[in-house]
Amino acid sequence: MTAPAPLVEVLRSGLRESLHHGSVVVLGPDGGVRFAVGDTGSPMYPRSSLKPAQLAGMLDAGLELPPIDLALAAASHSGEQEHLERVRDLLDRHDLTEDDLRCPPDWPLGEAARTAHAGTGMRRITMNCSGKHAAMLATCVQLGWSTADYLAPEHPVQVAIREAVGGLAGEAIAVSSVDGCGAPLHALSLTGLARMFGALADHPVAAAMRAHPWLVAGTGRADTELMRAVPGLVTKIGAEGVMALGLPDGAAVALKIADGADRARLPVAVGALRLLGVRSPALDALAEEPVLGGGAPVGAVRLLDDALVG
Repeated sequence: MTAPAPLVEVLRSGLRESLHHGSVVVLGPDGGVRFAVGDTGSPMYPRSSLKPAQLAGMLDAGLELPPIDLALAAASHSGEQEHLERVRDLLDRHDLTEDDLRCPPDWPLGEAARTAHAGTGMRRITMNCSGKHAAMLATCVQLGWSTADYLAPEHPVQVAIREAVGGLAGEAIAVSSVDGCGAPLHALSLTGLARMFGALADHPVAAAMRAHPWLVAGTGRADTELMRAVPGLVTKIGAEGVMALGLPDGAAVALKIADGADRARLPVAVGALRLLGVRSPALDALAEEPVLGGGAPVGAVRLLDDALVG
């Protein structure tokens, strides 16, 4: 196992306050490795970065949904009002209710949405994976499968998902566990995760996510902002510092921050896209996150100058 490499520093008034290590792999359109640093071959849990592939498995099984619902099904949504309305609509159209969801009750991911729901408590529908779970249930209804046990690893919808994950990644699933939302979770290498996003480049799931980036995440969220900044890009974060990105030509990136820090993902993602020749002022604006002192910027979370240099 190769050790994670130093990638992102946190500067406060010119002094390095923290240092985040991680691993990243960049694939060209032909699937060949353009750049790799850290541990890109050992099994890791992609967490919600698997959602586009999980949805691809549902489509392979026979699920039929319009693109706007596909974007929601691939989302880690913020729990904003339109997110919740679309989840309810998807459930209603299949004669289902919020009680049929088997994801655990949770607060919305978005700060404003959490405040708005402070008086209602944690709910299943406000859990960020409720769109994916609604799509799993819709798959069951459309294909005549049982709904009560849709999260069981041996359920037909989960079997179809597992086959799609391994097929798109081009490697055998190393380990399976249970994700925070209760769904089966499959471990892959970072290279396999990047290969998956390259394979999804011309897939209906990727097209839906590109067409509806706000539904995939929400206001001010990394996936939404990156897809708006780079036309044709598809990107999906995962918990514990994971992120995967794919371009229309099949080039792809996968990264994992070793300590699970969310704040280190975007600087690495922007740097990796630059290695693939992607440049724009909108992308540059996402390269660094300000460090505040008393509410005013006094530093930045930034990619190390030599982090992605071969």
